[in-house]
Amino acid sequence: MKTKMTCIICPTGCCLITELKNGTVGVSGHKCLRGLEYAKQETLDPRRYLTASVAAYNLDLAMVPVKSEKPLPKSALLPAMEQIKKFRLNKSVKIGTVLIPDLAGTGIALVVTRNANRV
Repeated sequence: MKTKMTCIICPTGCCLITELKNGTVGVSGHKCLRGLEYAKQETLDPRRYLTASVAAYNLDLAMVPVKSEKPLPKSALLPAMEQIKKFRLNKSVKIGTVLIPDLAGTGIALVVTRNANRV
């Protein structure tokens, strides 16, 4: 099965065509090796960074911004958001503080992206 996608790695925006046969990905349309690697990754194991906010209590922010430390598998995004929705923060944190070390069972941490202090 052939799939068309636009490469988002650089401003060129190459039109990539991938074909998966016997577990091997064939790629055409790329103008650089980064586009080739992007197409393979996107075909075999698509991943995305997750950015969100967690509820905060008794802090100078009502919602504290967070992000995944690394890109998560796309299949883990909804379970990760469910886990984040249940999380409640009630202590001061600094940028880079790990809130959830194993987000949705992926082994990828959820980290704070802004300082938040007690009021």
